[in-house]
Amino acid sequence: MEVWKLFMLFFSAFLGGSAIFLVKSDKSQLLKLILSFSGAYLFAITVLHLIPDAYSGPDHAEIGIFILIGFLFQILLEQFSEGVEHGHIHKHGDSKAFPYGIMISLCLHAFLEGMPLAKDQHNALIFGISLHHIPAAFALASILLQSKFNRNSVLFYISIFAIMAPLGFYVSYGLSNGTIGGVENYFNKIMGIVIGIFLHISTTILFESSVDHKVSKRKMIAVLCGVAIALVGYFSNGGHSH
Repeated sequence: MEVWKLFMLFFSAFLGGSAIFLVKSDKSQLLKLILSFSGAYLFAITVLHLIPDAYSGPDHAEIGIFILIGFLFQILLEQFSEGVEHGHIHKHGDSKAFPYGIMISLCLHAFLEGMPLAKDQHNALIFGISLHHIPAAFALASILLQSKFNRNSVLFYISIFAIMAPLGFYVSYGLSNGTIGGVENYFNKIMGIVIGIFLHISTTILFESSVDHKVSKRKMIAVLCGVAIALVGYFSNGGHSH
């Protein structure tokens, strides 16, 4: 993978978390629009690119099972992460206790998302993961600040989260080329799990924040922009191809 792609994966999350120190006004509306855009883009690339790729392999009959596993696994992770993957920011009072459940589940989530990149380095997937990690890192930084961690500690833990997707790529790359052990045949199954995670996250972002199932004009514009950019990338490559 080109170095710039690894930098993009890292710095999108790191800068997304660091932005908590720069944005002084009410952040909720801006965060909701970023979430809507990223959720729509993530859903679009999953449908246009990831699902067709996953079903193109010799073990395509089993992919649906792994998509379900990924979907259910994300539900399990959210019991510990409290929905930070969706950019949710929960009040944690004045407690200085470290949010272990949130941190561990977020890091595992990001690590799994980075694993398919060793086989599939499509720019749309890298951009989608990077975009998705911006609000997640922002929400994590907010929770850490609420827990009374100082600036350096927040940046340290944001850096750990930011490195997980590139780390997932390197571990997966080592598995695929035999450095760690040749299990290349499992990549489509890993992709199935990631698809399930993406489907859960993207649909949750798009639907849970709509009051009475009504979508505001600004949210609709953000959603249409996310889908439009995914479609531009899709058609600029001549549609889906293997």
